[in-house]
Amino acid sequence: MSKPIVILGSARGDGNTRKLVERTFKNQEKDLIDLTMFRVNYYTYDYRHMDDDFLFLAEKMLNYEHIVFATPVYWYAMSAQLKTFFDRLTDLVSVKKEMGRMLKGKTMYLISCGSDGELPEGFEIPFQASATYLDMNFGGHLHGWMEQGKVAAEVQDKITSFVQPIQ
Repeated sequence: MSKPIVILGSARGDGNTRKLVERTFKNQEKDLIDLTMFRVNYYTYDYRHMDDDFLFLAEKMLNYEHIVFATPVYWYAMSAQLKTFFDRLTDLVSVKKEMGRMLKGKTMYLISCGSDGELPEGFEIPFQASATYLDMNFGGHLHGWMEQGKVAAEVQDKITSFVQPIQ
């Protein structure tokens, strides 16, 4: 598929991160998964939570060449919802290895939304390192913020260059 899939990991499915995603892809089709609408349990070493929605979502994700993770910046890191999803990627390299191998060559992107233009040092590292570990490409990061309920003017210019390779 040429359109990307966006996996939104925010406590508020209609919050600022969603607004940034919608603005980013306003001229492009995308599929969006709001993690608050699904049950994704935390990772366990004995795989006792395999009956949740993670494998369904992972299988859906495999149908796309461009996978965009979107998260607010919470306490200097990705949201708990997205971190739980990332932890469960372990299932794709341990018990569902065939699914995990299907991520090879796909491109991962990151959209983050914070209160301003400053990001904590190393914020991108879990995304970049996960992409490398899964034999994916890391396509880039768009960080944005809101001003009076709208995407900040400074961010508008960054959106065009971020979304260009995803088209």
